[in-house]
Amino acid sequence: MQDTTTITTETPRRLPYEGIRVVEFTHMVMGPTCGMVLADLGAEVIKVEPPTGDNTRRLLGSGAGFYPLFNRNKKSLVLDLQSPEGHEAVLRLIATADVVSENFKPGTMKKLGLDYDTLKKLNPRLIHVSHKGFLPGPYDHRTALDEVVQMMGGLAYMTGRPGDPLRAGSSVNDIMGGLFGAIGVMAALSAREKTGVGSEVQSSLFENNVFLVAQHMMQFAVTGQPAAPMPDRISSWGIYDVFQVQGGEQIFLAVVSDTQWAIFCDAFGYQDLKADPRLQGNNNRVRARDWLIPLLRERLALQKAAELAALFERHGLPFAPITKPHELLDDPHLCATGGLAPITLPDGERAGQTAQTVLLPLALDGERLGVRRSPPRLGEHSAELLAELGYAPEDARRLSQTVEKAS
Repeated sequence: MQDTTTITTETPRRLPYEGIRVVEFTHMVMGPTCGMVLADLGAEVIKVEPPTGDNTRRLLGSGAGFYPLFNRNKKSLVLDLQSPEGHEAVLRLIATADVVSENFKPGTMKKLGLDYDTLKKLNPRLIHVSHKGFLPGPYDHRTALDEVVQMMGGLAYMTGRPGDPLRAGSSVNDIMGGLFGAIGVMAALSAREKTGVGSEVQSSLFENNVFLVAQHMMQFAVTGQPAAPMPDRISSWGIYDVFQVQGGEQIFLAVVSDTQWAIFCDAFGYQDLKADPRLQGNNNRVRARDWLIPLLRERLALQKAAELAALFERHGLPFAPITKPHELLDDPHLCATGGLAPITLPDGERAGQTAQTVLLPLALDGERLGVRRSPPRLGEHSAELLAELGYAPEDARRLSQTVEKAS
């Protein structure tokens, strides 16, 4: 099988978190996202997996991309934490670490003797980040999922049509919760430089979701009016809509200022609309939406989406094609700017094959943060890591035995 430790995209300069060791006990999306961010920024991230491996490796359907996306640039170490030998090995590893990251159910790390209060006695410089459903409080006993907190946290209400709450089309709270966990780790590392002492970081799904809808909460505080679901909201802009055009295609078009309105009318030859006193000023166009948008739908329906896109781009007006996620793998901007990078798939029917993954949406000194390691195969780095901790080869093999689990 192809060796996944040598990789494709080289990063010639020193990365910000080189020399930082992270030991993570994570699965699914939230915890792995935190580790992926730190790994992309240069940290050595060691994913401790049970003998059967992270269950995310075997997910189907919408979860099939979780493991290969969120576990790049990491190492995999297999240990049975329930056994005395495995527990001893992981304590040896944590003694060498800067950060421990976990997203088990509340109380699990304490049962394993791997909670922050216990570990800081072993390693006072340790930073311990926990990713949970809720920060400590009345809800913290509940089992949370991204969909659960979207429903209880107002996001599903805002996304769906009135009376039809709808989950957002991405694991937004899991991913952002992991990002906030990583931000907390970065803050704790900075504080440790000053104090020499580690600290505990907590991130959560519910509070993350509340942060996402905070603009709507503040809207109520400012106006006294509850926010309407996005499909039923009063738009702030005269034109800010998806239009169906020739051939059943769709395109999003926006005109959000008086300058853009004049450009739009001139570009399409709509001098009647430009001169209409009812449409002078954005707020008047918002008030006229009940008759303006149907009129524009009728006029634009004869156009092709590509022609509209070209015209809007030529005149600097906001537009967007309606794109399916898989189509982005061939997006000319992503391909030209290095937003995608190849990895070797570690599991499943396509194990060993190459796929494109999405890099972090940032650049440092004009360079994207690349892939140094593909997502690891189960236990791929067990031998080297256990040898570093002082285990003889035969002991390392015994400690890191993997167990096949039926899909």
